[in-house]
Amino acid sequence: MAITMTDHTIPTGLRHWFVAHFIVDILFAVPLILFPALLLQVLGFETTNLLLARLIGAALVGIGGVSFIMHKKDISEYRAMLQLKLLWSGTAIIAIILSLNDTGTSTKWVLLAIFIVFFLAWGYYFKQLSKK
Repeated sequence: MAITMTDHTIPTGLRHWFVAHFIVDILFAVPLILFPALLLQVLGFETTNLLLARLIGAALVGIGGVSFIMHKKDISEYRAMLQLKLLWSGTAIIAIILSLNDTGTSTKWVLLAIFIVFFLAWGYYFKQLSKK
């Protein structure tokens, strides 16, 4: 797979992944903050702890927001952010797997797939940047 470079340091695809991550995070974050009961109900989750849902939305704004703000930065900032994203997506994968047997929804499988895709992308690019 050829890597296109914009500044001979950061692959263009990685910059695009950061923007995509921002979009996905915001798409979940805004309804989690403003309409948590509705979103949780649509996704098939319990609506008993709206504060926790709003806090998750706030975390998504933070992670996604920083992804967008720094998507044109240099390699050292990308390495640090990729480490955060690997930790976030990796622990989210573990948390979802531990919850698969709980009562609930097939949405867990969709969330698991999303986190796996992001984890693999972050891992691939982290490995690429580690070679530089």
